[in-house]
Amino acid sequence: MTTPDRTSPMVNWQAIAAIYRFEMARTLRTPLQSVVSPVLSTSLYFVVFGAAIGSRMQAIDGIAYGAFIVPGLIMLTLLTQSIANASFAIYFPKFTGTIYELLSAPVAWWEVVIGYVGAAATKSMVLGLIILLTATLFVPIRIEHPLWMLLFLVLTAVTFSLFGFIVGIWADGFEKLQVIPLLVVTPLAFLGGSFYSIEMLPPLWRTIALFNPVVYLISGFRWSFFGIADVGVGVSLGMTLVFLAICLVATAWIFRTGYRLKN
Repeated sequence: MTTPDRTSPMVNWQAIAAIYRFEMARTLRTPLQSVVSPVLSTSLYFVVFGAAIGSRMQAIDGIAYGAFIVPGLIMLTLLTQSIANASFAIYFPKFTGTIYELLSAPVAWWEVVIGYVGAAATKSMVLGLIILLTATLFVPIRIEHPLWMLLFLVLTAVTFSLFGFIVGIWADGFEKLQVIPLLVVTPLAFLGGSFYSIEMLPPLWRTIALFNPVVYLISGFRWSFFGIADVGVGVSLGMTLVFLAICLVATAWIFRTGYRLKN
């Protein structure tokens, strides 16, 4: 059986599946780093903010504080892990030089992206669901709109895995792989309403917070749980789709120009 070339309209599912299986197998080889560590870290937030501090804090919009922060904590993990998984996945072949084999293979660029991004998004979504189940051990959780919750979970994981893929191509050292998740995404998530509603902020800071894209992700995700949101759910969904489109355009440009793919 012949393998379709890069210009073939047929989808090379074998190539996509090979990349996907390889990346998922890498996760299974490092369960402590890939699964246990992020789940344990998030569980500590539940212990401190949910059980210890949360019981002494006032309810927000009728929701216990420990439960209120659950969507924000899941989103925080989802964002950072999606970027970390995808960025390392594409950077490592560049570091070892095996990227040349991938670039010379008869595989379309979007098939490469689907394989890497699909695996990173899958790992992030599994982590998110594990953290959700873990949260039920500490605080009572209800999900008013489960389908919307899954939609935001999938869209966010795919979007930020794609963003992480771009970061991995941009990075020229292991240190740069950590710059975006630690110095950009994590602060934006903390300031984007993970632990509070932006309605609690003074008017000036509330307006400034609306320029934080993570606000829309957390707001939409929290709405799927409790039916309350800082911004309209349609706006949250629209912002997520806009960022996804920007990442898709950037990825296409990278492969068309060869930007840093061979560095």
